[in-house]
Amino acid sequence: MSCSEGASERKVASAPAVTPADYHGTVAHVRRITPEQYQNTVHYIFGRDLEVGNPFAPLRRTDGLVAAGAASAGVTTGELQQLQRSASSIAAQVVDKGNIEQKTPSRRDFLVPCKPADPAVADDACAAKFISQTSRLLYRRPLPDARVTELVATAHKGTTDLKDFYAGLGTVLEGMLIDPKVLLIADVVEPDPAHPGKQRLDAYSLASRLSFFLWNAAPDDALLKAAEKGDLFDAKKRAKIVEMMIASPRLEDGVRAFFDDMFGFEDFANLAKDPTAYPMMTGAVIKDAREQTLRTIVEHLLVEKKDYRDLYTTRSTFMSPALATVYQVPTKPGWVPYEFPKDSPRVGLLTQISFLALGAHPARSSPTYRGKALREKMLCQKVPAPPANVDFSALENPAASHRTQRDRVDFHLQNPVCAGCHKITDPMGLVLENFDGAGRFRTTEKGAVIDVTGTLDGKNVDGPAQLGQAMHDHPALTSCLVRRLYSYGTGGPLTRGDNPAIEALNKAFGETGYRVPDLLRMIANSDAFYEVIATPVEQKSADAGAAQSAAAH
Repeated sequence: MSCSEGASERKVASAPAVTPADYHGTVAHVRRITPEQYQNTVHYIFGRDLEVGNPFAPLRRTDGLVAAGAASAGVTTGELQQLQRSASSIAAQVVDKGNIEQKTPSRRDFLVPCKPADPAVADDACAAKFISQTSRLLYRRPLPDARVTELVATAHKGTTDLKDFYAGLGTVLEGMLIDPKVLLIADVVEPDPAHPGKQRLDAYSLASRLSFFLWNAAPDDALLKAAEKGDLFDAKKRAKIVEMMIASPRLEDGVRAFFDDMFGFEDFANLAKDPTAYPMMTGAVIKDAREQTLRTIVEHLLVEKKDYRDLYTTRSTFMSPALATVYQVPTKPGWVPYEFPKDSPRVGLLTQISFLALGAHPARSSPTYRGKALREKMLCQKVPAPPANVDFSALENPAASHRTQRDRVDFHLQNPVCAGCHKITDPMGLVLENFDGAGRFRTTEKGAVIDVTGTLDGKNVDGPAQLGQAMHDHPALTSCLVRRLYSYGTGGPLTRGDNPAIEALNKAFGETGYRVPDLLRMIANSDAFYEVIATPVEQKSADAGAAQSAAAH
């Protein structure tokens, strides 16, 4: 669905004003496109059947988000070589003539909007048409006419040298796919005529910010047209456009990408369990554990439009045959809705395999890892790193009398060097000890009954259900989501100057019943979302900065 389709016919939900008078905007960023954003963009332009691969190295997590780390990442020489191979493959697929015998389609027939009179001879008019249309989507703004002319000349030369019009086009497309202005998302700014003395994103940068925020992909044709017409600077028109973007099925891509990032699910790529201790933890289980949580989030927040806090107390989820073996419940083939019964210990996201397995060692559970994940990922509370040269022998080789994790942790806490940090993480992590390192339910460990009492910031809890309720009621749960989502949407780590906008958004989020679509709407429609702080030098050199950033890395 395009962002403008039916906008005039749909009632636009109101969004409270969330831009304080003393707020001057976010910092202008140059950030690297993420692998998912690159893939989603290529798939939107050329079709989902194209193989893109993953030529990017992992980004560094910053301020709780991988996406925020993109603001300080460039493209290394090694990555550039991988990107070139990927770009060459994509270009070859786009201009491929297909094979009748192998029943492969001719993509050039529907991806190139014209045909040359002679495929062995250059056709500048046809090349210009393809380059203009494709570059506009890849660069997220129209290229200057002079640059299009240069690319047409490059295609002409390639055709002459290779005696193949489509091969000539392919060389140009390959070059565009590895251009720093495509790989790096630069916030281009301009004076804000509505607020003298302030600056804002230009229309195309605002379109990119909206699209990467809500859809995790570059702007589509309709959104670029809205930018070209100036509609994104008209509050009423922008509200209609945002409403259509939120109503689009593509919103699911954006929401999944955000929570996948916020909850650190990139760690699933390296998750491994001891096959002797947990033989049921197959690759299918690990893959489905991640998918289960994301499906639960999408259903709860986007389909049913429920309170975000209820994710920590809900018994509703989805089940697959692979997961059913670990949860020890009956199920049917494929993914099916599933609700844990009221007497089940499974309550909310904290009792799903994704959280429990990631927050554990390869062969045993970890109250510390789980408590740390709860603090940092869901409450935005930083847990200090352990000091150097800590003696972990009591944990790695516990005495026979230390049968449970609580015994081992309590013994470990006798070291005053460790006690300070572990008091932040372990009291709530121990509440989840009924679940082993694979997320299976248990009541005993080495013959000893497991004690699942604990505390969360002064509140006593007994068991996972009470911990989930304590999380539901914790004020930091919703304020953390606001901080992370605002940082994710604006493309970089938050600064102290963002606090007024965060406070206003947090208050408005509560007034809407903690519905995430409303929060997305409020952020996207706020003046805060497109007001930026940038110097005149940054304004003039935003495009050059993207190229310099790539070269520097």
